Amino acid sequence: MSDPDSDSVIDALTRAATVHFSHRQDDSPMWGSGFFVAPGWVLTCAHVLAPHLKGDPAMTFRLCGSEVNDGEPLDARLASWLLDGEPRAEQRVPVEQDLALVRLVDEGVEHESVWLTDRTDYPGGRGIVQGYRPEDDPVRQVRRAVRWKAGARINGFDDDYGMRFRPEAEFPKGGSGSPVLDAHSGAVVGILKSRRSGRDGGMAIAATALRRFGPAYQTLMAAHDRWHGQSPKVTGHNWIERQHQLPGAGVHTSGDQWSPRDRREALALLSGVHPPAAIRPVVELAKKARGGVAAPPGQLLPRIWRDGHGLLYEAGQPVAAIAALHYLQLVVEYERSRGGDPVALADWVARRLQDVPRIVHTVVTQATLPPGLVHQRTADGQDRIVVRYPRPGDGSAVVIVELEPVCDARPARFYWRIRVDDGQDVNEPLHEEQTGDGVPPEQIVQRLRGPLEEVFASVDSPGAPAPLEVALPVDHFDTAVHRWQLTEMARLHHPAYVGVRRMVVLRDLARRGKPDAVWQRRWEGTLTAEVLTGARTPPQRQVPRPRHFEEMPASTVPVLCRPAGSGVGRRAIGMALQAGHGIALWHTDGHPDLSCTEFCEEMQQGAAQLLAQSAGAIELPDRLRRIRDDISGSRNSRHWAEGVAMLYDDPSRPLPADDSGPVDSP
Repeated sequence: MSDPDSDSVIDALTRAATVHFSHRQDDSPMWGSGFFVAPGWVLTCAHVLAPHLKGDPAMTFRLCGSEVNDGEPLDARLASWLLDGEPRAEQRVPVEQDLALVRLVDEGVEHESVWLTDRTDYPGGRGIVQGYRPEDDPVRQVRRAVRWKAGARINGFDDDYGMRFRPEAEFPKGGSGSPVLDAHSGAVVGILKSRRSGRDGGMAIAATALRRFGPAYQTLMAAHDRWHGQSPKVTGHNWIERQHQLPGAGVHTSGDQWSPRDRREALALLSGVHPPAAIRPVVELAKKARGGVAAPPGQLLPRIWRDGHGLLYEAGQPVAAIAALHYLQLVVEYERSRGGDPVALADWVARRLQDVPRIVHTVVTQATLPPGLVHQRTADGQDRIVVRYPRPGDGSAVVIVELEPVCDARPARFYWRIRVDDGQDVNEPLHEEQTGDGVPPEQIVQRLRGPLEEVFASVDSPGAPAPLEVALPVDHFDTAVHRWQLTEMARLHHPAYVGVRRMVVLRDLARRGKPDAVWQRRWEGTLTAEVLTGARTPPQRQVPRPRHFEEMPASTVPVLCRPAGSGVGRRAIGMALQAGHGIALWHTDGHPDLSCTEFCEEMQQGAAQLLAQSAGAIELPDRLRRIRDDISGSRNSRHWAEGVAMLYDDPSRPLPADDSGPVDSP
């Protein structure tokens, strides 16, 4: 079914971004459709790819579009999908799992990309869907992919991510993965999932389901917004200029109104700001920008700054410029409070304020953070800026030490290697010792001093020492790494203990290689939790059981007042890891055999306070480092955190798989 009322230019731009997939062999039948959302990134349904990539998700396949690369096919690979576990034959994929991201092998290919909505609420009404379908070619006697287009009306919703079409819509076989365009706003709001068997109508996946990709969502949308921010602004042959002419753009005849051009500039600049540490800052800043009024109910929680801008709509129309500029200025203040300096965003807001009434100028320039987001100050009035832990793609480096026990060595001895995760990938070992008898535990620090000093000198930034991650087996989790003295004679202003100067966390060496779905799912929930809490592990007068850890909410962190390398603590931490926990706290210095002491209560209370004060998991390692700094200054050997270790195991930065197998002592 065609739609004569659709915008011809936006239709053409959508068509130019749409592709189909197939095996690399010539004349192989198409699998389904997809579309470009950012340079080199294609979005489709997971069920389009799953039957063909089953058993080999890394397989290279073919991607082709009539207006991409002059119609010539391109090689592509699966980057990520939301499927929970390995796909099964004839498996019906749930809506919330039916998305996949594909990457071009050749990243230098130029192509169109759709404009993805930033709105958090569901659109309704008229939509345009176009993609590819298979058709018999009688001349070549093969099935070829041909373009198709249909109008559809969104008239219902299923749970958080499903959008239903009215029955008169006709969708062909092969259309799954096609973009669903909202004709009202000129933005892609969904991905066609399925047609109804033997009948008209079907279902689409809301674009908001992209948020389930976790950190990859931030990376993808930043690339999307940067690309559109650099697109032509005068010719009219781009998404934003055409959106100006559609009803969803609102009225934008004066400077105190917010236009699609403003939105494009704002989102492109927000893509260059460090992502928020948690959901709460986005919610709170958007709420304050809306005059203290929360967004309408029923909307999904925002994950990134872009999503906060998407909360600034009323009945599908953009709010006035005062709310949007106020929100952007609050983001500037939030980033500055964390030691950042978003100059480009701040300068653009200042220039845009020249076009607004004085009352708007006053509200924006006097913007202050909500009380709950204001950083604490020390007794001397200095800001306590909490450094967020590095995340993939943010350009920050992490130094990783892997300690591998030599098989059957008694007493224990270790092989070791040092790597750097530069924010893009984990590099090959810079230093290692993988032969011979290994190193006894008491000599590890001495053996690592020289190599670590060299590596830290190459990656530390002024005033920002790189974090240290030590990956070792669970049986050795009581190694008090934070007490390592990497300098025999430290300068007075450089503490000798590594855990005082830089963030130090532990990782599970057994989690090398591809992360499992349980670990990834819990980590994503922990990372986005607004408030973190601690759970006494195991509960008092109980033995640890797997269900204790499986039933914990993602916002809950196991806290052990006993060692994790043996006995009850070893069983507890093992169950926590099996249940997917990526963060845990434990006391490395021993525990009475029979029952807890007053110190155990003090530790539980201290850990609870540490978790409650953190604006998300990403702040925890530096907040613990600051406590260690305080302990070092006060020389309080009885402090609850003096012997505390932290597991901080991020599945989005997995340790490289060990393909060498067990290492035997000669």
